[in-house]
Amino acid sequence: MNEPQSSMPLGDIMDFCSEYASYMFGCGVHTSRVVRCTERIARSLHVEVEISYTLRHFVISMRDPSDGTVLTRVGTVELLPISFLRNSDLSGLSWQAVDEKLTLEELRAQFARLTSKPRINPQLVLVLVGLANACFCRLFGGDALAMLVVFVATIIGFGLRQYMQKRHVNHFIVFVVAAYVASMCASVSLLFDCTAQIAIATSPLFLIPGVPLINSFVDVLDGHVLVGFSRLVSTLLLIMCIAIGLSFTLLLIKGSLL
Repeated sequence: MNEPQSSMPLGDIMDFCSEYASYMFGCGVHTSRVVRCTERIARSLHVEVEISYTLRHFVISMRDPSDGTVLTRVGTVELLPISFLRNSDLSGLSWQAVDEKLTLEELRAQFARLTSKPRINPQLVLVLVGLANACFCRLFGGDALAMLVVFVATIIGFGLRQYMQKRHVNHFIVFVVAAYVASMCASVSLLFDCTAQIAIATSPLFLIPGVPLINSFVDVLDGHVLVGFSRLVSTLLLIMCIAIGLSFTLLLIKGSLL
């Protein structure tokens, strides 16, 4: 029985699949999902694909079963903001490729449309993160005044984080500085009759890298041990940076806490 034959050059399919996998992995998707979606698109174009990932790079091999042609490429993972909307849209694109038998040009057009969607307004994100962190303060027993202090401290710390990330400051320095500034702003609560200790402790929680931490365990459980442990180590280093930033604040205000 003859293998289905791709009507498109293998190199063009490789270009698109590499870009797709790089973008999807950079948006915060766990490895197995990226591999499944990329393989689904490749099958819809009648080629076979194998992908191997590290934390920042991946190796993709593609084979045309009709003539045995094989291409292999090393790609770099894009560093993008985590976006569940992008993840959902790109996963849906892989199913659309199968169900509607999209051509490569149609896939490119759909991919461009999905990735060019405007992101959530940064100012809105700033306010929502502040509200979420204030709720964490309440969850750990903070009173209304402590929640207000945490809300303001989070907006200042997260705004500073956004500013430094736009200036491409080292990721670890960003976390140390943002944790220090947020907790130092929250130390204002010591001047009032409120649950100041809870306010200071919860003020840098907006920095906790929850998605990478979850993805690291998912990757290990799915058998992608190398990338899973790489993600875990990277996440633990970021948590250490948060602790360092908070420690600077505690060293400066320890007299007021005693």
